[in-house]
Amino acid sequence: MDDIFLLNQLTKSFFNLFTNTNGKKPDFESIHDICLNETIIIKKDKGNEEIYTLDSFITPRKRILTDGTLTEFEEYEVNEETKIVNNIAQRFSKYQKHGYLNGNYFEGNGTKFFQYVKTAKGWKINSVIWEDENI
Repeated sequence: MDDIFLLNQLTKSFFNLFTNTNGKKPDFESIHDICLNETIIIKKDKGNEEIYTLDSFITPRKRILTDGTLTEFEEYEVNEETKIVNNIAQRFSKYQKHGYLNGNYFEGNGTKFFQYVKTAKGWKINSVIWEDENI
């Protein structure tokens, strides 16, 4: 299959990990199928950075997406630029998100950068960094 198609699917799978709209149950464990075990995930917010491993990233999200804190949540890519060089790739991704946090509707958007590596088992995410835009 075409590498750009595979990276599109991989990125869509990452965004879909956290969707809980229309009674959908997030498939948190599939993060281990689409990411390397050593993947680093960073949230940038003004002067601060939150740096996560896969487990430290997924644990709090699993809680809030299943305990009623964050409902009808969906995050999705609206624009992207992907550069592939042999067996490595990088993607600039603009995203939007919406849902109910503690019963209050919100919308947001931001930027993510993904890095990928083509392994013997196919393309995997090896890093994600994102920053939400102030609305």
